[in-house]
Amino acid sequence: MKVIVTAVALLALTLAAPAFSQMTDMPMMKGHGMGHGPMMDMGCMDRMGDMMGMCLQHAEMMGLTDDQLMKMKPIHSEMQKKQARFRADLKIAEIELTDIVEKQDFDLDKANTAVRKIEGIRTAHHLDMLKSMKEMRTLLTDEQFRKMKTMMFMKSDDKNDE
Repeated sequence: MKVIVTAVALLALTLAAPAFSQMTDMPMMKGHGMGHGPMMDMGCMDRMGDMMGMCLQHAEMMGLTDDQLMKMKPIHSEMQKKQARFRADLKIAEIELTDIVEKQDFDLDKANTAVRKIEGIRTAHHLDMLKSMKEMRTLLTDEQFRKMKTMMFMKSDDKNDE
């Protein structure tokens, strides 16, 4: 009996895995994380980059000094590079997972390792982005930080209206 239940469970997982991997290509699934709440949503990571870019774009309105701008530009550039590397690494890891689970009798240990690799990539990226965000925010005065938050709030309202 246990053998039958195990076989049915594995069959269900095997048939479902390719369907779930294809769901990430669906428009409604774009920008959504894997159910870890809003902080693990990759859209949140993009908003961190938006915040930095917005500060640089609206430097005069925010009252940023030349010294602040000189310190922010390299941080923003590094963040953009890290974002590009993250996307590439994540895509490769997801392809590797798909390659593993496409087989009828896939190796569950290999699949577990691949999933952990994906989560490790996401976690490392999230921590990198938080570090950059913290570094950027320490350059802002309290008033500049309030202005930045107001701009981000207005921008998110604009996106919600679309």
